[in-house]
Amino acid sequence: MEDTMLQAAIILIDLLFISLLTFGLYFPRHRRRDLVVAYLIVNVGVLAVAQVLASSTVGVGLGLGLFGVLSIIRLRSSEIEQHEVAYYFAALAMGLLAGLSAEPTVLTVVLMALIVAVVFFGDHPRLFRSYRQQTVVLNAALPDESELIAHLEGLLGARVHGVHVRSLDLVNDTTVVDVRYQVGTPHTLAPARRDGVTGAPVLQAASR
Repeated sequence: MEDTMLQAAIILIDLLFISLLTFGLYFPRHRRRDLVVAYLIVNVGVLAVAQVLASSTVGVGLGLGLFGVLSIIRLRSSEIEQHEVAYYFAALAMGLLAGLSAEPTVLTVVLMALIVAVVFFGDHPRLFRSYRQQTVVLNAALPDESELIAHLEGLLGARVHGVHVRSLDLVNDTTVVDVRYQVGTPHTLAPARRDGVTGAPVLQAASR
């Protein structure tokens, strides 16, 4: 009876932390309902499996192996951003911590609280709020990096900190570039031209 009460207590603690992570942090900040369901299911599912493994002769080794297997699973139905992957691992880790704990120890509670705290600060909207990342498609082929940066800074009105050219098509006269920049601090450069020489972006995606 006492063991059952202890297991119920650790399950309630896990449910408290995963609710705080999903309903207190993720959904108010990112408003994506489908991943709320995913995080809850991942957390509770890992908790249930880890509870069974911890109470059997299989031991903790297989539980850690389960963590490794789950860590390489990718959701193929839709693309998820890196911050959403972080929430995914947070939900998984808390479920594993709770599932492998026979009783609610101080260490387990502190570690789960630490995970939530790290997500809170690491994903805070005010942390590096002026930094952006975009994949920009330009209707001009710009092989010269300095010219490309000058054009992007004039186009975006921001300070470009890094560029990675994904595609340079000299036949169709297009450039696909991954840009990391900081808004609010434009660099003093010539404005982007829109006369067909440097062109305007025709697509912007993966903005964060």
